[in-house]
Amino acid sequence: MELVVYNIKGEKTAKTVTLNEDIFNVTPNDHAIYLDTKQFLANQRQGTHDSLEKSDLSGSTKKLKKQKGTGGARAGSIKSPLFRGGARVFGPHPRDYSFKLNKKLKKLARLSALAYKAQENHITVLEDFTFETPKTKQFAEVIAALNLGGRKTLMVFPETNLTVVLSARNLPGTKVTRVSDLNTYEILKANNLVLLESSIVEIEKSFGN
Repeated sequence: MELVVYNIKGEKTAKTVTLNEDIFNVTPNDHAIYLDTKQFLANQRQGTHDSLEKSDLSGSTKKLKKQKGTGGARAGSIKSPLFRGGARVFGPHPRDYSFKLNKKLKKLARLSALAYKAQENHITVLEDFTFETPKTKQFAEVIAALNLGGRKTLMVFPETNLTVVLSARNLPGTKVTRVSDLNTYEILKANNLVLLESSIVEIEKSFGN
């Protein structure tokens, strides 16, 4: 697949790039995408939730009423989950939600996500650029020039560009990342994937056979 390279003014340049078929034209594997996305979201969970069971709750253990003869159900403790302020049955406790996935499966999931973006023509190639100082206005002008305003955009740099990252962090729906941090969830979440010329080279190094 051949794509035109744009400059930061949104103008087409005389340059084109050819996307590697082994990366951007694989047959997407939806189950691999599901597992990788599930792992990514699970890893974001703190797992610090906790609840009180009967042994954790403070309160009297005295039997509330006699066992028989009242006409009502038996009740043995004020800490019973049936009463207001009582314990919780099978409540959550701190736990680790993360789980393991094989490297090959994670790679397949990311290739599948990139392939979907290529099939949908949601990839834009941009000339390499940077800013002298962090300016949100400058970055917003780049997004507007590419007609990506109001759309979730993921811009990929070959390595961390702190000036651009600081320029983009206040814009809702826009994220700047580097090739080594690419993940399936962020790729699919974005409406458009903006790749810098040099980042395509890094993607081929990282994901190529």
